[in-house]
Amino acid sequence: MTKGVTKMRVIAGTRRGIPLKSITGTDTRPTSDKVKEALFSKIGQFFDGGTAVELFGGSGSLSLEALSRGAEHAWIFERNPKAIAVIKANAEKCKFVNELQIIRGDARSAAAKLSKEGIQADLLFLDPPYAKKEFYDIAAQFADEGLLTDRAIIVCEHDKQLTLPLSYGSFESTGTTVYGGSAITIYKK
Repeated sequence: MTKGVTKMRVIAGTRRGIPLKSITGTDTRPTSDKVKEALFSKIGQFFDGGTAVELFGGSGSLSLEALSRGAEHAWIFERNPKAIAVIKANAEKCKFVNELQIIRGDARSAAAKLSKEGIQADLLFLDPPYAKKEFYDIAAQFADEGLLTDRAIIVCEHDKQLTLPLSYGSFESTGTTVYGGSAITIYKK
C-alpha cells in the first residue's frame, strides 16, 4: 500500500466489494472500512430511497455506500480538485454517475445550493479534515433552514478530542462512539 493511501471498498448493497480510490496527502481523512461498517450498522443497514448529502466529500465513500445500500440520490460537496477527480472515478467504477451530483465548492455554501434546488437530505454526512467545531455548525444551518427531512440522520465524524453540541436544531445526539483517534456522533429528531 502506498504511503498516505487508505484501502477502501463498498461494504454492502448492490455494489458490495467494489474497491474505492482514496486521495493521498493530509488534506483528507478517509473513513476506514471498519468505521464505515460500524456507522451503517448504527444508522441503518439499508435504505428505501432518500437523498444523502456529504460535505467535505474526500473520496465520496460515504455517499457511495449509501447509494449501494438503497439511497436514491447523493450530493457531494468538495473543493479540492484532486478529491473531485477521485470521487468521479469512484462513481464511475460503482456505476452511480447518474445518481451522484458532485459540487465543486466550499461546504459552507451547501445549504444555499440545496435550498435553491429544493433538496432535503435524509442523510447528512459531515467529516471536515479539520478539528474545528465551527465546520460542524453547518448541520445547524441545515436543520434551521428545513433542509433535513423529519426522518433525517446527521452523522458527524470528528477527532475524538472534539466535543460537539448535544443538538442541532430539533436533531438531538444519540451518542458518540470512538474508533481509535476518530469519533462518530449521530443526531436524530
